Amino acid sequence: MKLTLAFALLAIAPTFGATASDAEIRALLENRIVTAKKAVGIAVGVLDAKGQRVIGAGKKSDQQPQAPDGDTVFEIGSITKVFTATLLADMVVRGEVKLDDPVSKYLPDSVKIPSYNGRVITLYDLTTQTSGLPRMPTNFHPADLENPYADYTVDQLYTFLSGLSLTRSPGEKYEYSNLGVGLLGQALSHRANQSYEQLVTERILKPLGMTRTSITLSAAQKANFAHGYDPSLAPTKNWDLPTFAGAGAIRSTVNDMLKFLSAELGLTKSPLSKAMEMTQAMQKPTGMKDIDIGMGWHINSKYNTSVIWHNGGTGGYRTWAGFEKSTKSAVVVLCNTSFGVDDLGLHFLVTSYPAPMLEAPPHEVTLDPAVLAKLTGHYVLAPTFAINVTEEGGKLWAQATGQPRFQLFAKSDTEFFLKVVEASVTFEKDASGNVTDLILHQNGANQKAKREPLEK
Repeated sequence: MKLTLAFALLAIAPTFGATASDAEIRALLENRIVTAKKAVGIAVGVLDAKGQRVIGAGKKSDQQPQAPDGDTVFEIGSITKVFTATLLADMVVRGEVKLDDPVSKYLPDSVKIPSYNGRVITLYDLTTQTSGLPRMPTNFHPADLENPYADYTVDQLYTFLSGLSLTRSPGEKYEYSNLGVGLLGQALSHRANQSYEQLVTERILKPLGMTRTSITLSAAQKANFAHGYDPSLAPTKNWDLPTFAGAGAIRSTVNDMLKFLSAELGLTKSPLSKAMEMTQAMQKPTGMKDIDIGMGWHINSKYNTSVIWHNGGTGGYRTWAGFEKSTKSAVVVLCNTSFGVDDLGLHFLVTSYPAPMLEAPPHEVTLDPAVLAKLTGHYVLAPTFAINVTEEGGKLWAQATGQPRFQLFAKSDTEFFLKVVEASVTFEKDASGNVTDLILHQNGANQKAKREPLEK
């Protein structure tokens, strides 16, 4: 449910063009699913001058071997944040809230929201990811790692916020925060005196005719739901986000998402037109090259384009939705596997962004847990960025600063690869056989990290 960049594949080598052809889309989906074995199923929707089309490949689940189609339901994860931003903009248009209102104005009086030198956190700060709030609360300790948000309560959120001290002024710096947008969803729901699902249904889904989009699934939706799979292509649980609904709880389809993107492009007139235009405008730099942020949406300016987009991810899904206003084109990519599809979405929308053909996965070997334990450590790539390598359950795990942990799969006792993205690591040893360094191989770069003892 996040924007992950350290372990992410986004190759850059221009091959100029507009939207990808159907043949190219099918070839890339076949490559990712059949050759590289990165995904179980992927559905793609394209809206351009040729009209609207949907291309599916793979399967919905082991029990449903048919390819996902335009009405197959997926978890869309953090694309939900754009819906939350649209709700905020709609409330501004209606005169119900103001962007510079303190978020505390729309929360219970008992909640103490932190400030910094008198600067309070506003609704605008939350939707532009500049609130100063951390990515996640530190009292987040899920009972079930496969459904991690399910047992995190509103009371826990408010308790965390009431005891938090900010380290910088709100509005000062971009820092992607699920916590921040989850809080925004709570505030807007409190203002409207409705649940988040009721609010998004009434204000967005019904006006746009998005009848197959919701948080709570109907019997019909469940029957056409693509089951989620982890990077090893093993089935995993769906996510429930009762407290962080505004950050990632929505389930949707390609056809419904194309309705949403059509409205964003102005091809479909709706009561949300002014609100959507507001969310699309550039608001803040992110500090990442060629990427700015609007309200919810991110904006890529590379290759002389303005691609407005957001991605998403839950335990068994990765998604991407974006559009380019100058060409009146839009793309949505919904995948029922935890493997990043950002490069596919960007390339399908603007072929200047490359999406390389991937090779078949390397042969995987099984190592004794005692061998894996000798590789554990705290590997420092930069003063503020490191990778913790741990052994648990006979598996080796890597967790970069501020990111979830990912499993490392062995090619040998020193060479490992990731399945969630195109990256690998090599462990270097000294003459005595002790591990001294880790080398991260990604995007054509080889970054060496010195081993230190594991952080407690």
